[in-house]
Amino acid sequence: MNPKKSQNTPSILIDMIMDIPFFAMLDSLELAVVAKHMNYYEIIMGETLFREGDPGDSVCFVVNGALDVYKQASTTGKPVHLATVTRHKSIGEMAVIDEYTRSATVKARSDTGIVALTKSGFNAILDENPKVGAAILKKIATLVSMNLRRTSSKLADYMNALPIT
Repeated sequence: MNPKKSQNTPSILIDMIMDIPFFAMLDSLELAVVAKHMNYYEIIMGETLFREGDPGDSVCFVVNGALDVYKQASTTGKPVHLATVTRHKSIGEMAVIDEYTRSATVKARSDTGIVALTKSGFNAILDENPKVGAAILKKIATLVSMNLRRTSSKLADYMNALPIT
């Protein structure tokens, strides 16, 4: 991730994250704990935030703009558009809890501002304030579970559309 880093004072970061639903369960003091471990980045339209196969080390939250998510098709090798991530949504949640590489490529659909929490930042939150760390971990688990349910439903729809032989 090489976007331009800026506006990283804790008060500005608190203002940026306080309206993101992911952090709705945190009070102002807990938001301050999180904000000190986050950074704000600006990504220019068309710029790649990260590529499928890159090491994963952060979860990102869209403050403004939009990001497109692509996955390389195993059969054709061509990128397939999976989703567009918009304001207040997250991307890369798994990166702070596992050791695997990025599962998709993410590019800025428009000029986009994100706040990022690295794996080391998340681990520091767990050490400094286990209650806040556990709340974040629970929210990540909920997002991953929702994504898995949505993917399973889509897979069932695709399998149902296949001809039976």
